[in-house]
Amino acid sequence: MGLLRTAAVRDGGAALPHGFWAAVRVWLEKPQVANRRLCGAAIEAEGTVPLGEGGEASPPLAAVRGGGSGGGREARAASAGAAELGRLWREVRGQLPAGHGHLPPPLTAWGGPGRRSELRAVLRTLLPRGRPGGPPAPPTKELAVQDVYNGTVTFLPLEENSEGKYQIKKCNIYQIQLTHVKDEEWSLSIVAPFPEDWFSDGIAYPKLAWLGNELLSKLAKWSVEQKPSEFKSTLSLISVAKYSKVYQNLKEKYKEMVKVWPEVTDPEKFVYEDVAIATYLLILWEEERKEKGLTKKQSFVDLGCGNGLLVHILNNEGESTIMPGDSHLFPDTDWLIGNHSDELTPWIPVIAARSSYSCCYFVLPCCFFDFHGKYSRRQSKKTQYREYLDFVAEVGSVCGFHVEEDCLRIPSTKRVSLIGKNRIYPPAECALIDKQITQYINNRQTCAVVMCDRRVGFNHKDHSDGLRKEAGSELPENETAGTTWMPGFQPREKVVQIRNCASLPRDFVDDVVLNVANLLLNATPPKSCSNMHGGNTNIWNQGESLSLKEVAEHLNKETLKRLKSEYGGLQTLLKNNHQVFEVLNGRVHIRDWRKEKPSRKTKPEVKRHLSAEAFKTRLCWFFIHHPDGCSLPSESCPYAHGTEDLRQSQVIKKKKHLQ
Repeated sequence: MGLLRTAAVRDGGAALPHGFWAAVRVWLEKPQVANRRLCGAAIEAEGTVPLGEGGEASPPLAAVRGGGSGGGREARAASAGAAELGRLWREVRGQLPAGHGHLPPPLTAWGGPGRRSELRAVLRTLLPRGRPGGPPAPPTKELAVQDVYNGTVTFLPLEENSEGKYQIKKCNIYQIQLTHVKDEEWSLSIVAPFPEDWFSDGIAYPKLAWLGNELLSKLAKWSVEQKPSEFKSTLSLISVAKYSKVYQNLKEKYKEMVKVWPEVTDPEKFVYEDVAIATYLLILWEEERKEKGLTKKQSFVDLGCGNGLLVHILNNEGESTIMPGDSHLFPDTDWLIGNHSDELTPWIPVIAARSSYSCCYFVLPCCFFDFHGKYSRRQSKKTQYREYLDFVAEVGSVCGFHVEEDCLRIPSTKRVSLIGKNRIYPPAECALIDKQITQYINNRQTCAVVMCDRRVGFNHKDHSDGLRKEAGSELPENETAGTTWMPGFQPREKVVQIRNCASLPRDFVDDVVLNVANLLLNATPPKSCSNMHGGNTNIWNQGESLSLKEVAEHLNKETLKRLKSEYGGLQTLLKNNHQVFEVLNGRVHIRDWRKEKPSRKTKPEVKRHLSAEAFKTRLCWFFIHHPDGCSLPSESCPYAHGTEDLRQSQVIKKKKHLQ
């Protein structure tokens, strides 16, 4: 009656039963990867609990997450966690419907012979996401009891009564079971003893059908496909509960910025990404103040590039920026931030180390740069991203930092941060570390460099806008000789020229497109294709295909000269005009839209949305210029057949609204 569903699992790689417990751990620690209405879970305490009458949890195995550093404090936290877990276990085990700590059928009973009568208990708090137009739902506590001997994990929802004691919400008890059938055959099941009384809040407890279908299928997949991740768990260095609360508050506070975003970039992505980074830093700094007994909020310098929103948010939340003078050393600054800091990324640990013994840093590497230019891969066994992160972490270690790594919860593929907030050497060894840094930088150079005065930072001009110091985009040339740590360092130009043919004059591009199209259409022999419109058969000239070299030979010298100054030249221009041309294997074809495949159902929702917004917002080139017109009828063509068929672009509407 209570069996929701069973999934057969074939284990050809000897992953089970260990893979099952790894999958359970994902569901315990990161439930949001399956249930998108949650933003995470906070593990409050965990440890072993007995099946007998005693109720104390085992202190060596109990732990409280989110505590500060320091052995004494961690030991006290673990002891307090064990005591809390033991008290909670005594309260709830007698409340089970069958009494005396026994589970109601059809759940698998706990326990086994000998020490297998011990269970592993995990107390977690489920953290809901924010709801549009209102505060997030209250968090939900849950006690998960793992029985390794029997291959089960039982989830006991908890409710706090008026006396501050927890009671089991019996209607929402459920159990995940692993069963070995034979050889490589296993099965996973989800069982709920009281399915008729199940209460779904749509957040922490979805409908039973979701548990039996979505959750079970994910657990089955994770159990046999668990691969060790290259990266740490998301938000592993801070409290997820605090993060959830602060993020929701900041998101609500700064949501109006999405409506008035002045840039051409996606406002939701960039606004909420910076809100998430600011949230992380605010909590990281709050916990640092507790660890070090500080009362004054930390100061920071943003050495990254970007729009300044991150600094604006941090300023508003009470943090202060230091406006640097004529040096890139910041002896009075607590933190250096490198948010997608590009060329400066490997230099930030160096600048922090040489600024002061107490200066810390936070970097979020994106583009791959070494000290002197683009980063060159050295290990093929790692991904380029993982290799670059290891390099930046190595720089931090050379600079004397204990480097910590964490994954941020941001809408980006590059979301791993590296943090240096503690030193691994005493202050008396600063000169020795500085010499070590110099030697390391010298060894990274591709050509011999005579090191000059290391104690003076990059010369720079003050480009502050009142909110931040933006040093990632531009570092001026030397004002005097012998003042850089690496004379061969090449900063990015103040204004980066766009050379992908996108900035060429429209009339120039139109002329090239028309000339190339006529060249293909007039080539012999022409390729003709049947075109059915309303039952009438027409011949539509598809033209001939020519190589890029053949096309270039028919263009005048001035046109070719102008195209050569762009990255990709003629090929890039033709590919940019994909409505008209198709470039395959070095040959140019007239695009036949009848042969284009319809959008697949697997196409991401964002791209489908953008495609729908762009429909009929541009004129059809073929309708205007092709001698046979468009190969598609108006209702099928994604482009407008005449001005009366033209829709106004949603982007244009948005810009007008902003004005």
